[in-house]
Amino acid sequence: MAFREIAVEELSFNPFQKISKEWMLITAGDETKSNTMTASWGGLGIMWGKNVATAYIRPQRYTKEFVDKNEMFTLSFLPEEHCKALNVCGSVSGRDVEDKWQEAGLHPCYTDGTTAVEEAQMVLVCRKLYVQDMKPECFVDGGECDEKWYPQKDYHIMYMAEIVKVLVKE
Repeated sequence: MAFREIAVEELSFNPFQKISKEWMLITAGDETKSNTMTASWGGLGIMWGKNVATAYIRPQRYTKEFVDKNEMFTLSFLPEEHCKALNVCGSVSGRDVEDKWQEAGLHPCYTDGTTAVEEAQMVLVCRKLYVQDMKPECFVDGGECDEKWYPQKDYHIMYMAEIVKVLVKE
């Protein structure tokens, strides 16, 4: 793996641009089996005195099974030339293809007992701290978000995780 570790305090990017516009891959599993999915919703911040990332996964996503089974997962940020791979990872389920990694033209790499993406420019290695189902009764915006984003009522599950390591491409 051609990454080096940096301190989280060394990060200098716009998380709104990085997550919402450039997207990220949520990846979990180990050397025997893993899966990855594209995400454009998430956040970075401080909670309980820890540097945290939040990731949101719908219940039907195959990657959710891997995140649920494991203590660790990664958020991988890829350079622009991998836009096609991000589209594949956001539209093809690992349940439906023999090798999603190959389908996307990506390669898994392993760190801290979990899986990341070799092509990433930056990887946040995360340890789960808190998991919660989003619930329709918790929307306080008069139902606007519920109606717009959840017509199938497939509410995201929120994963709040401590960022235990930041890896950047050498």
